[in-house]
Amino acid sequence: MKPIKRTSEYRRISALETLLQDLNYNLASANDAYLTDTSEQFSKIFIVGPPRSGTTLFMQWLANTGLVAYPTNLLSRFFGAPLVGARIQQLLTDPRYNFRDEILDFNSEINFSSDNGKTKGALAPNEFWYFWRRFLPFEQLDYMPPDELRSKGNLTGLRDEFNALANIFEKPFAMKAMIMNQNITELAEQFEKALFVWIRRDPVFNMQSVLEARKRQYGDIDTWYSFKIKECSALNNLNPLESVAGQISAINKSIESGFETLPKHKKIIVEYEGFCLDPEYYFNEIVSPLVERNEFKPIYTGKTEFLSSESWRLEEYSHEEAKAAYEKFE
Repeated sequence: MKPIKRTSEYRRISALETLLQDLNYNLASANDAYLTDTSEQFSKIFIVGPPRSGTTLFMQWLANTGLVAYPTNLLSRFFGAPLVGARIQQLLTDPRYNFRDEILDFNSEINFSSDNGKTKGALAPNEFWYFWRRFLPFEQLDYMPPDELRSKGNLTGLRDEFNALANIFEKPFAMKAMIMNQNITELAEQFEKALFVWIRRDPVFNMQSVLEARKRQYGDIDTWYSFKIKECSALNNLNPLESVAGQISAINKSIESGFETLPKHKKIIVEYEGFCLDPEYYFNEIVSPLVERNEFKPIYTGKTEFLSSESWRLEEYSHEEAKAAYEKFE
């Protein structure tokens, strides 16, 4: 696999990485002190799906409804001590702790724009991948065979911190979980009150979006984008169009296999195009199992629709070529 070099706009800031590593290392013991209530009082909502399938928009929308707590850009800075970060976030942004409007700078509204999954604003949703990687011993691939992950990973530690986060915020906790697209069963085993939401997009337009993301992040369409699934090495030897076709097909098949192991009340499939037309329908789909769990019954006040930009833009390949490439894998 060729060395990965990001374009200047997407390059990480080494000074920030160093600062965050140092901060989180020194806060680890304080985080442990908050691990007093790890009972599963609230649901965990895990968003899965291929890259560029609409997961970021869905997560922004879900956060904006007020239905859930979620990893924010602010909280993500505390990936090694998220329970401390949650308390700091409450101190800075929760109206209960607002003393004479001393600190209001962090309370920006959530908008519905993003750049390769990245959002702007202290309280906008964050992908939280640094947090996940604390518990998952993935190396060359972002996948492990089930028994190996159960024995080498710290899935109980992951469970406890998610439960503690939800208990601090006193809400169901929702987050992207695509890093576990191929290990859904192992994640689901840790939670009684889990709800998995599979975002599924027209695969041909999904392919186009992944190729565009490759170009933005790496300056070309040849470099692998997103998590390294178990089929990554073989797919990376193909031309870019077939590579992304196989990537999206493999991920959707893995999720389908994982969903087959879940009971009906723990899974929802969201068609991206249908979600854009009628978000309220999917809000009610998500609320239904939460109401059954006596977590609350909110009223929908969000957007009535989103614009879906499903038009063909790629110059390198035609829509017909993309469709034919995907059909090879199906």
